[in-house]
Amino acid sequence: MPDHRATPCAKPSLEHIKAGLQRTTETLAIEFAHPTGDTPDWNALEWRLATAAAVVHGVAGQLHTYVRWQNSEWTRFLESQYEHVARRHERIDTLLDRIDALARDAGVPLVALKGAALHAMGLYAAGERPMADIDLLVSEDHQERAGVMLEGMGYVLSFIGWKHRVYKPADHANVACLGEHCDTPVNIELHTRIQERLPIAVVDITSCIYPRSPVPGINPYPSRGALMSHLLLHAAGNICNRTMRLIHLNDISLLAARMVRSEWLALWGDGTTESPWWALPPLLLVSRYYTGAVPPSLLYELETECRGPLRFASRHLTLTKASCSELWLHAWSGIEWSRSIREAGQFVMNRLRPSAQARQEREDMVRTQLWLQASPWVTAARWRRALAWLRHPVTRTDTMYVVRAALEQTSPTWAQRPGPAVTT
Repeated sequence: MPDHRATPCAKPSLEHIKAGLQRTTETLAIEFAHPTGDTPDWNALEWRLATAAAVVHGVAGQLHTYVRWQNSEWTRFLESQYEHVARRHERIDTLLDRIDALARDAGVPLVALKGAALHAMGLYAAGERPMADIDLLVSEDHQERAGVMLEGMGYVLSFIGWKHRVYKPADHANVACLGEHCDTPVNIELHTRIQERLPIAVVDITSCIYPRSPVPGINPYPSRGALMSHLLLHAAGNICNRTMRLIHLNDISLLAARMVRSEWLALWGDGTTESPWWALPPLLLVSRYYTGAVPPSLLYELETECRGPLRFASRHLTLTKASCSELWLHAWSGIEWSRSIREAGQFVMNRLRPSAQARQEREDMVRTQLWLQASPWVTAARWRRALAWLRHPVTRTDTMYVVRAALEQTSPTWAQRPGPAVTT
């Protein structure tokens, strides 16, 4: 067993980092859902890894508000993060107001998605929940006009993914540091569909999210049930890709507390979408940490619609296993989401021989994501990556980027240099 009492004076082993990430992540998740105020008995390495976990899971702002642990460096880090998230929130609010006004003038209906909607409902105060970017839903008929509008605001099209178009400020400059930073550019992601690959077949719930009678400008979700459907589908995609975040579990639990039984029926859509089998894993994960947040009868109904392998895997899921807190890469993670033998076979083939679209998406990520650009693993040939996997466990690039940043920080800079957001 790894020695949890190892100190960060010497270079920590990967085994110590893996164990420390798991311990701190699970402690944060439990304390976040049910605060006790009891300061953890962590060593110096684990306190540093806790800052990495707080950044990865987007919860530093709320930890500052609700969790009072007695550790001066930790407290300074959370205070700094809270300040940067609050200042960034002001920028995003101003930008949303500008988008709303311009969209009204241009006759373009939009829906502000996820974090923007949760803030608009009052579920979070400024400084508590980070937003890496602004997500907007627009109809295909208005997509080009919306793009022209964003370009008129000084944005440029950075790349086109299968889920959205990403616009970045023309004069943007990345900020390379740990956690959130108020000066990090605010990107805008323009969606025409609300969909996820799980892991091969695409689940599309756009008809449940886009308003039936939209008006020019920023529109709300049609209902709280529609917002919950989007949060759960987004969470399902994150679990499938092992990029789940604690802040997403918190989003779901806070919204669930405001919903009545009839509002959950929105998960089943308008009769044109398939059954919401994909909602079970994120709801089970929420239930694991937020006791009583999800109606047991809802879980029972969803279990009857979810395939056995995924249902079984979901019962044993933890936040660490479903997120970037799991240090190792797993070649076949997500295969349990396959709904048939044929789909599982396609999943394996896609891993062995990625499609042209997948290769392009990888190139776009390397080009636009700062944390990928210094990693030789990402740009290595497939046969080299396969050989490395056979020889030893391979660490996740996204996880190690944040871990290294956390371990390299010295106490004074924690109060001065918070840093890069992980996508929310």
